[in-house]
Amino acid sequence: MGREHYQKLKLLPIHLYILVHLKKASVDYAKMMARMSKLPLPLIEDAIKDLIEIGLIERDSGSTIKRSRAKFKKAFEVHKHHTYYRLSREGELFVRKINEEWLGEYFNRLIPNGWEVIRILKRVKSFSELPEKFKSDEVKDELVLYHLITPNSKVTKFFRLLCEFLGI
Repeated sequence: MGREHYQKLKLLPIHLYILVHLKKASVDYAKMMARMSKLPLPLIEDAIKDLIEIGLIERDSGSTIKRSRAKFKKAFEVHKHHTYYRLSREGELFVRKINEEWLGEYFNRLIPNGWEVIRILKRVKSFSELPEKFKSDEVKDELVLYHLITPNSKVTKFFRLLCEFLGI
């Protein structure tokens, strides 16, 4: 299933984050995803629209939500004041296929030497701590573009959360 979605949409780290966030949370809303990841809400909302369009996530119906379904909720039951999203059946199947081999191919397509860069970046605090062979302007620009590092080279909260949710 993976490759056909790349033809319709270049799956970006923000898309991947939303998919794995929803896998962990079961259901959640855009504002909470933005708050947790420290990314701008419009960026999350645009990525949600993309994922709905290709059928990987869907709106969750109903007027209340129980903590047993919304894993990140603290209250036992809450009335919905936001639009909640969940993985579609297709999204569930897609997320199940994400393993180390898939991640290696994904990040290598996204960034030059991407999988090595991501695994090293996870262990450091800044782009400047990468080995010299990975510190090209192209790699830095890509990492900034995808919100994995800040313009001043620091690893982002989003990157840390993405790695945690992906089990990297």
